[in-house]
Amino acid sequence: MAELATIARPYAEALFQVASSQDVKAWAEQLAALALVAQDSQLRQFAEDPKVDTEQVFQVMAAAAKLQLLPGVQNFLREVVTNGRLAALPAMVQQFHDLANAASGVADAHIFSAFPIEPAQLAEVVATLEKRFGRKLQANVELEPGLIGGIRVVVGDEVLDTSVKARLERMKVALTT
Repeated sequence: MAELATIARPYAEALFQVASSQDVKAWAEQLAALALVAQDSQLRQFAEDPKVDTEQVFQVMAAAAKLQLLPGVQNFLREVVTNGRLAALPAMVQQFHDLANAASGVADAHIFSAFPIEPAQLAEVVATLEKRFGRKLQANVELEPGLIGGIRVVVGDEVLDTSVKARLERMKVALTT
């Protein structure tokens, strides 16, 4: 995993430099679509076939993304395919996303909840979390019924776990020690 991050870093930094002078949001959307496509194991197997040339891989990737790719994104994709770095593409896009968030002062907040959260409730939760973490947050909610109740929030390397499951674990540890 660290190897992919090492490979991805220079690509992500170069991408961010170029995208900063253009429309970062449009770049981010297109790169996210390409990252999803690159995660497909059949596509990567196709790309690694020695009988397939890089232009064919590029065409398949561009078609699978179902977007009219910006010229800069096309150039980036061609470089990634030509250099055989398709496996690292999702890591490149994640690092690009992290750089874009850092530049805009926003952080991703992954909220895991046992039950669906209504939009009004989510707005309140995000406002409270922004005060707690001291920065603007972009929330992404995932259902995780195993939490029983409450939420678990991950922002970067910080975790706030107020779930019933976590409370039960802490009680178990307290009772067994």
